[in-house]
Amino acid sequence: MSTFSKYFEKIRVRPDPMAEAKVEAPLCQWDGCKEAGTHRAPVGRMREGEYFRFCFDHVREYNKGFNYFAGAPAAEIARFQKEALTGHRPTWTVASNGNTRFAPDFSQKRSGRAGYYKNVRDPFNLFSQQRAEAPRAESRARPLEAKALETLGLDASAKGDAIKARYKQLVKRHHPDANGGDRGSEDRFREVIQAYKMLKQAGRC
Repeated sequence: MSTFSKYFEKIRVRPDPMAEAKVEAPLCQWDGCKEAGTHRAPVGRMREGEYFRFCFDHVREYNKGFNYFAGAPAAEIARFQKEALTGHRPTWTVASNGNTRFAPDFSQKRSGRAGYYKNVRDPFNLFSQQRAEAPRAESRARPLEAKALETLGLDASAKGDAIKARYKQLVKRHHPDANGGDRGSEDRFREVIQAYKMLKQAGRC
């Protein structure tokens, strides 16, 4: 009959992984130390990929005084820091003409809207030249714009100076002072003014 509880015999102690590592590890490379060298420490500059093997206490001591740039000239340290900004990868200029610029801000439109692709950021002007060279499609007048142009007696392609010139001509013709109080001419005068305001708000003139 066993003097131990039935639960005691089921207890299993998890093996210590560090104990196994100490058995397989070489001796600590610190002078006079007999402990296992379970921890790696970098050798130093120009010897990347090489490591010392120290015990826990001595690797802490070594790391406190470790300086990667010990003995390096200031110019080399500055160059290293500059190259570190790009992960020590080669870089080159995007354009030689100096016309590159950053867009003022991100587009405020969501990507699901068609207008997003006209307002996406292009900090290096990769696509702006292509857009400038592409032939522009003829802008079609919206229904209200078409109605206003019809009121002024113009076709849908009329813009800018043509609209202003036609407006001045009609205002001069239908102004109450020029028509002796003609009621029909007065109504026509109002329609012309409203049509011109609408086209101006739409950016046509």
